[in-house]
Amino acid sequence: MAEPMTYPAFLAALRAEGLTVYEHKTGGRSPAEHNRNHKGAWGPVNGVMIHHTVTRGHDATVEICRKGYASLPGPLCHGVICKQGHIHVVGYGRANHAGLGDNDVLQAVIAEHALPPDNEANTDGNRHFYGFECENLGDGNDPWPAVQLEAIERAAAAVCRHHGWDQRSVIGHLEWQPGKVDPRGFTMASMRARVADRLHGKTTNHSEQEDPLAGYSKRDIGDAAWNTDNLLAPDFAPDRKKNPRWTPSSYLRSIYNAVITIRDELRALRKAVDALSKKES
Repeated sequence: MAEPMTYPAFLAALRAEGLTVYEHKTGGRSPAEHNRNHKGAWGPVNGVMIHHTVTRGHDATVEICRKGYASLPGPLCHGVICKQGHIHVVGYGRANHAGLGDNDVLQAVIAEHALPPDNEANTDGNRHFYGFECENLGDGNDPWPAVQLEAIERAAAAVCRHHGWDQRSVIGHLEWQPGKVDPRGFTMASMRARVADRLHGKTTNHSEQEDPLAGYSKRDIGDAAWNTDNLLAPDFAPDRKKNPRWTPSSYLRSIYNAVITIRDELRALRKAVDALSKKES
């Protein structure tokens, strides 16, 4: 638990970690004056939260995070981490990024323990977390360049180093608020490992640890497995020429329908045999 860094200290921490930092003014004012402090407290701070933006395009992404939307005014984070690996500071202070989340998660972050499942939204996260929005569509297909992942690692480590926190003070939005999926495309476990190495002065190649299925739920994976056209249609399919590939779920339905048809035919045959036996007796 700590008081937030001063704005100059925040910039200095990022740059000391080797990051290129750009400041974006709002109405001619410094990012230090662009915040949501009039809506509630900023601090004590307890950790760093990582997001993806669900946007495409460098300039548009920075502007959205700076200005926000009609329903959610900016700033939407403290820094935007673009695909080039730069940090664009768009505000400083309370920002609309974390929203309500699970107090049990917050307590685990404070204690630097393993995170419990997030199953409540009862605690103001905007008060307690530094927020970094990372330019990515979040669809699992948009790539995460190595320089961007390294910038996320450096930014998180910079904040942790200043406050004396370890890597367990770095969490993803999906670990804080039920229903959130960001960041999608890498695991927070792998990012925390990177942050830990950096805090301890290690330089490790983490490229082989990246998980292409990171951020996908079991339901997402199951739906993809069952509903993707990747099987040749069976010979008995009436539309085999028009629809040469079937989904596994189509195969299962077809087998089910065939089994039901055979069952009904066997029942009818059994009745006919029973009736014939009665006549003969």
